Order: sequence, then C-alpha cells, then structure tokens
Amino acid sequence: MQTEKISVRVTQSGQIMDVVVYDKRVDHITVVIGEGAHSMKCELTPTRTGQAYAGSVMGRELVYEHSRAQVQADLDRDNPALRQSTRRKT
Repeated sequence: MQTEKISVRVTQSGQIMDVVVYDKRVDHITVVIGEGAHSMKCELTPTRTGQAYAGSVMGRELVYEHSRAQVQADLDRDNPALRQSTRRKT
C-alpha cells in the first residue's frame, strides 16, 4: 500500500509542508506530522465555506487548500467501490 502525502500551509509562516494522510474522509482528514516518536496527529476539518480544511497542532494552524468537492473526487478516484450503492436490489 502506498502512503498518501498532501501539502498543507502553515498560516503563521506561509511555509508549505508535506504530511502523511492517516485517514481521509469528506468530513475530516487526519494527518501525521513528523516521524517516529515525535510524530503528532492533526485533524483537519472543513472551513465554514467548504473551500479548505483547517486544523491546529502545537498552536500552529494548518490549512489544506482543497474544497470538499475536490476531496470527494479524490476519494472516488482512489476507491471507486465506495461510490457504488450498497442497497440490495429486489
């Protein structure tokens, strides 16, 4: 299985960081910052407008500049079986 990485922006400094995606859903994205014993998880949730995901870790705000629609498209592309209906046909 390949590790997915996304780029997030630290709002205070404007620095772009690549972080590892731990869990990705439309309603939240959990990322891991750092490696080894010093790694930390951060949950990014959609902003009020739905145009980005934001979260904070150790007092630093992180922003993933993708909309909910873009994340849903990524999920659909990566796993098309999730898109299919699970209802039983009668």
